[in-house]
Amino acid sequence: MAYIKVHVLLFLLPIILAIESSFSYERPPPRKSIFLSLSQDLDSSSPQQVHISMVGEDKMRISWITEDSGTPAMVKYGTSPGSYPFSANGDTTKYRYILYKSGEIHNVVIGPLKPNTVYYYICGPFTSPEFNFKTPPAGFPIKFAVVGDLGQTDWTTSTLDHISKSNYDVMLLPGDLSYADTQQPLWDSFGRLVEPLSSQRPLMVTQGNHEVEKIPILHSQSFTSYNARWLMPFEQSGSTSNLYYSFEVVGLHIIMLGSYTDFGPGSAQYNWLKNDLNKIDRKKTPWLIVIVHAPWYNSNTAHQGEYESYGMKSSMEDLLFKARVDIVFAGHVHAYERFTRVYKDKANNCGPIYITIGDGGNREGLASKYQDPKPDISIFREASFGHGELDVVNATHAQWSWHRNDDDEAVVADTIWITNPSCTL
Repeated sequence: MAYIKVHVLLFLLPIILAIESSFSYERPPPRKSIFLSLSQDLDSSSPQQVHISMVGEDKMRISWITEDSGTPAMVKYGTSPGSYPFSANGDTTKYRYILYKSGEIHNVVIGPLKPNTVYYYICGPFTSPEFNFKTPPAGFPIKFAVVGDLGQTDWTTSTLDHISKSNYDVMLLPGDLSYADTQQPLWDSFGRLVEPLSSQRPLMVTQGNHEVEKIPILHSQSFTSYNARWLMPFEQSGSTSNLYYSFEVVGLHIIMLGSYTDFGPGSAQYNWLKNDLNKIDRKKTPWLIVIVHAPWYNSNTAHQGEYESYGMKSSMEDLLFKARVDIVFAGHVHAYERFTRVYKDKANNCGPIYITIGDGGNREGLASKYQDPKPDISIFREASFGHGELDVVNATHAQWSWHRNDDDEAVVADTIWITNPSCTL
């Protein structure tokens, strides 16, 4: 009987979450959800859900899953197809989520690596399949793809297709990855869905509300699946949690914050952020970018009055302003919006530009209603699926562009040149 009750609760939970979220605003019909099973070309010992992430200045973490146990966490790699003169070993973990048992999760850090170089690699002791990735350049220019709230729908595949054609160097994802919402096989499906991109370029993520997956009585631990599957380089930045960290690439210092873990003054995350900001050398990394999930500025009617937004803003906005952060990217709201440089709800040339980019393709649809009249600090807003691209040209100039994909065509709908520094320190 208890077994039946567990299955009923797991079945009803996503429905309850969807009903709760629908009260705040009305969404247009979304496209159908998709589920990717293991390819017939692969077997239970084959590497799947391969993704890479940056570790330090010249290393890369290769992560993948096998259904069979006993496969070693080993990566062989080199700069020519079929030739792997280098190798590295790593760790293997797995997790349980109520009745679900994950596959074997492998993480191997390789390097040192040369910049702007294509590496070919194989996961485990097998000779196939062969994957490849390109390391970021040694200096400017560098290009980022930015997309939030991806999910697994036909819109998601359209967005990923457009990103794949953008010739980006690093992808940034401000939370809400798989929309598994406790349905663990959807995490496996998501890993397979993004693998064509995530195995070739670094995918750096932070968590959103859909990664929490905490259920009273049944599963009391938050972020179990996210932390097990999407290991980020938190230790290298002095963080004690995978939910917030920073990394540097070319001339950028990028901070990934956690909207759904403690952020108040005196919290571990707050103290870490203060220390991290104090360590930044703006001569080495003239650009400073921050990623959160819940937006601090938002003129959409969706997700108004949430503590994760106004509470975190109240706690940390002064820190970001004093550090002269250039851009703050957020997700959560399923639409696009760009604000001017802002501080304390007013235009301020020394404040960050705030951009909401939670329009990757999730199953909940778009947040189509905005506050009227439009606030003066909101420069551009539109409820369409799409992605963003940040082209950092040099130490003083970058171009941001938002690409709408409502008609399955990547159309540049908003663009701006950003200068750095925007004001005198």
